Amino acid sequence: MGSIANGLPLRRLAIDLALLTALSLVLAVLAPFDTVKLTPSGRATYWFECIVGGGMIGVLVDELIGRRLDGFLRRLLVVTTLMTPGVVLLVGVIDMDTNGRFIAPPVLWWRVWVISGLVMAVRILAWRKPAAPPPVVETRVLVEPPLPEAEAAFRRRLSAKRRTARLIAVEAHDHYLRVHTDAGPELLTLRFSDALAELAGAHGFQTHRSWWVAGEAIRSAHWRRGAGELRLSGDLVAPVSRRHAPVLRAAGWL
Repeated sequence: MGSIANGLPLRRLAIDLALLTALSLVLAVLAPFDTVKLTPSGRATYWFECIVGGGMIGVLVDELIGRRLDGFLRRLLVVTTLMTPGVVLLVGVIDMDTNGRFIAPPVLWWRVWVISGLVMAVRILAWRKPAAPPPVVETRVLVEPPLPEAEAAFRRRLSAKRRTARLIAVEAHDHYLRVHTDAGPELLTLRFSDALAELAGAHGFQTHRSWWVAGEAIRSAHWRRGAGELRLSGDLVAPVSRRHAPVLRAAGWL
């Protein structure tokens, strides 16, 4: 009994008793097996003694054996069959006390087996563990840094300090470019179209008529009311025009 007590805490036992009591009230209202002849209070007492008493026998069997069985139907059949002899004896005593007669064994065994099966089916389903949620699969887009030769021509235009720095973005102004790197910005005298041609093999996007950004520098993207912006490394913000949005959208950023 020690192992049963350890496996059946008081809260769980209280819930089982409440469930069995509710089932006894349902049967008292339905009044099967000629119990309709009893008074309302007599039916309530009869079914309470049968269902709660017999149910606790079933709980004991289920905790000892049923929980080790796989499959709802297999567990239900084994528990119902093993608990039936003890419940038959209990119900026979209750019938003798209530009606002054003992029901014929074959009939009593069948009734007990059916009612016990219904009671234990409800209990097993009530304590069934919910299905585990599907595993959460986290996906992440990994952007490989561009090959050195993809940016080589453009990088040769930068000073030695920034030639090997990480390229973040290129911003076009009237007759010069502002090149943003993680070593700081640098101004170049170069047409934006020529810069785009030299960066054609690099992993990046033209986001605006005057902006090119490196793919690995993008941190987040926002689109609203026909225009957008990209948050880049170094707290930079690059605009996204409607014309260039489809390329970013195809890449999964918008």
